[in-house]
Amino acid sequence: MPVLGKTRKQVIREFRTAELLEAARKVFAKKGFHAATVEDIAAAARVAKGTVYLYYRSKQEVYWAALEHGLTELLDEIRTTMAAEDTPENKIRGFITVKIQYFERNRDFFRIYFSEVGSGFKHPLQLPKRFEAMYLQQARLLEATLQQGIRRKQIREIRTDAAAVAISDLVRGFIVQRLLGWSKKDVESDISFIFDLIWRGISA
Repeated sequence: MPVLGKTRKQVIREFRTAELLEAARKVFAKKGFHAATVEDIAAAARVAKGTVYLYYRSKQEVYWAALEHGLTELLDEIRTTMAAEDTPENKIRGFITVKIQYFERNRDFFRIYFSEVGSGFKHPLQLPKRFEAMYLQQARLLEATLQQGIRRKQIREIRTDAAAVAISDLVRGFIVQRLLGWSKKDVESDISFIFDLIWRGISA
């Protein structure tokens, strides 16, 4: 019988996939890509090794799926938060807050992201194009907000495309600092500092 438009088989598959990806995120975060094995992931998910291969063809495929799951979750939170705000100022603060707080709630995930992909560290695999597209979606949300601010005379005339990427990269840089232990400030202090730095640079 369909459940919310899905068959029972689809629901079970999605549930099992989510369990596997959550286990994979933790294993990759702890061991890194090269040291982690499919056996490790299966053990963490409490399933047989063969079960993993029912859903994914290789360790690399599990890795990308786990990363994509996290990035999709983050993007959804960013969209929801920014849509709920009325002013460009609050939208930008919301963008910063979601990214920083998501990192704090999901350190395992971001440890994968920044150790294997995120900010200049050695990356063993070619990054699929779909991840670039997800990053650009974040930048486009910011760009639309900047354009709105310019129309409202709240943000000065700037190159909105370049500014959106710069803001996203600045936030990512602070996430790396927190990951590496370089920032000893509490979360709210870093959020306020980042926002103040950005807003003073772009406000009209």
